[in-house]
Formats: sequence, C-alpha cells, structure tokens
Amino acid sequence: MPPSDPEPPEHGGASGVQSVDRAATALEILAREGRAGVSEIAAEMGIHKSTVSRLLAALVARELVQQDHERGKYQLGFGILRLAAAIPGQLNLVQEAGPFLRELAAGAGETVNLAVLRSGYAVNVDQARGPSTLGSQDWVGSLTPLHATASGKVLLAALTAEERGTLLQGTRLPRFTSRTLTSRVRLEEELLEVAHAGFATAREEYEIGLVSLAVPVRDHRGAVIAGISVSGPEFRFDPDAPEVLAALRDAGLAVSRRMGYSPT
Repeated sequence: MPPSDPEPPEHGGASGVQSVDRAATALEILAREGRAGVSEIAAEMGIHKSTVSRLLAALVARELVQQDHERGKYQLGFGILRLAAAIPGQLNLVQEAGPFLRELAAGAGETVNLAVLRSGYAVNVDQARGPSTLGSQDWVGSLTPLHATASGKVLLAALTAEERGTLLQGTRLPRFTSRTLTSRVRLEEELLEVAHAGFATAREEYEIGLVSLAVPVRDHRGAVIAGISVSGPEFRFDPDAPEVLAALRDAGLAVSRRMGYSPT
C-alpha cells in the first residue's frame, strides 16, 4: 500500500539516486504493461501517487513518456526510440561476445567460434579455445561453406526462402565429405528444422572427424546477425549432450542481450 502522506521532494545525494532508480522502475513497468496509470504504478512501486506524478512529469518533459489524455494513462514516448536508436551503432559484436565465447570454451573444453554471413560464406570473426584444444586450427578469418557448417546453417535458416534462393542461385553445393548435403531440397528440409529448433549441427560435413553445434545471435530487432558454434573432434565432442546445448543457448542469449535483443 502506498503511504497516506505525500513524500517530501527529493534532492541530491542518496535521494537523487533513489529518484533515478524509481524513474527507471516506472519505465520498466510501462515497457512491460504498455500503458499504466499513476495509481497502478504507485501501487506496484509502493510509493505515494504524488511521487509517481512528479516522476512521470519529469519523464514526459524529456519525451521518454507520453500521456493519453483521454484515458489518463501513460506509455513510453518517442524519446525512448531516439535513445535506443543510438545503441546499435555503438555496439561491437566481437567485443560484446568475447567474454561469453571464452567462458563457453572453458566450460565445454572445445573450440568456440563466432561467425557472420558475408558474400555467401560463414566468416569466422572471433574464436576462443578450451583447455582441450591446444594446437587446434585457427578459424578466425576463414570463409566456411554455409551448407556444411553448423553456423552456416543457422545463418541460412534465418533467411527467407526467397533470400536463400537469391544467395544460392546458380551455386552448386560442393561436396567436402561423404556426409555433405548437396541436395537443395534436403538442405531446405534441414533448415526448416533448424529454424524450428533454434540450433544446428554439422556432423563431419566439412571435415572428416569434425562435428559442431551452433545457435543464433540476434540484434535489437530480433534479426539473426551471427552464429556461435562449439566444435570438436567426433571422438571427444558430443553435440547431442543436453548440457552442451544448454550452455550454448545461454551464451547465444547472453550475447544477443548485449546486442539489444529482448526475448519478450
């Protein structure tokens, strides 16, 4: 229940920090609910309505919140969009992903790669090696085939059928091993499964003895911008292990959040 007596104005020091915290909480409530009135926000925050009114008035002045005068409720304002629009240009995918790649590599004990789609290939832009991978290949900068790698399949699955058709038009699906998918029909079938499951595997499709598992990385719009993969030798690395997929999903979501993605 909010207090019955109005709270005194807040100035400077700890009170100023409290005001910022309360303003942020009010914004989070509006983001979650879409619209809310002063009474609703005050009840959830456990503070007096007059305090909420002052907070909202300050946010309205900055265009971070706007009021529907017919209903008297508040919602997020266009000022939020201006702030949010400035974020993507300041985010560096490799920099944001780095700590999570290293943590994942240490836990899985295998090589972890970050790949993006460029010129019809999955290009590895960063890599972390686990304790079991000393002497393993350095994949950074490598252009790997989309149809024969786990990251490549994740990137392909995020495209529309029309976009994939344009990308692969007139292109053979080269065979690298006996397990490489060279049929467009079979590839499309697998990509549908990848899109539904949210992960992809490649089992000795690019190199004999090499298996990999990948999940997508999304940006603030929800678009797939990269793939994170764990790969290792077939005799040691099991891409079907639930704990590996769980750790990889966590890493993919963590990096996506750093790039502005919200699952809701």
